[in-house]
Amino acid sequence: MTRLLAIDPGRSKCGLVLCELSRQRVIDGLVLPVDDVFQQIQRWNDEEPISTVLLGNGTGSADWEQRLRPLLPVELVEERGTTLRARARYWTLRPPRGWRRLLPEGLRLPPIDLDAFAALVMLEDHLGVRLDWPNPLRNGHAP
Repeated sequence: MTRLLAIDPGRSKCGLVLCELSRQRVIDGLVLPVDDVFQQIQRWNDEEPISTVLLGNGTGSADWEQRLRPLLPVELVEERGTTLRARARYWTLRPPRGWRRLLPEGLRLPPIDLDAFAALVMLEDHLGVRLDWPNPLRNGHAP
């Protein structure tokens, strides 16, 4: 299995999405405080090796790249515009229910942090395919 990890880096929190390339499926996605990111990456890599990390080239990416390169192969990917596209992608994976479906799409705000969805958008752009994500998303600390 080829596993890819996409990271939407930030100063206080990061979005992470781990996918299985052959099945074109997201295995896991998280939004974590920066202090917990490396522990989670190590946990995933211990389960099964991660072949490549796709790192968004926005805020703080140089620091993240410097810290990740000794551990795993890293590719910088374009991050511009992913936040708005992450909102739209969220609603395709989690269609609005109740009163939210009555709002125009531009006024709908997802009830969660979208950092992992931004990582998903970067990953999908890089691969040129839409990935299946059966259970999006857990926020917070990994178990």
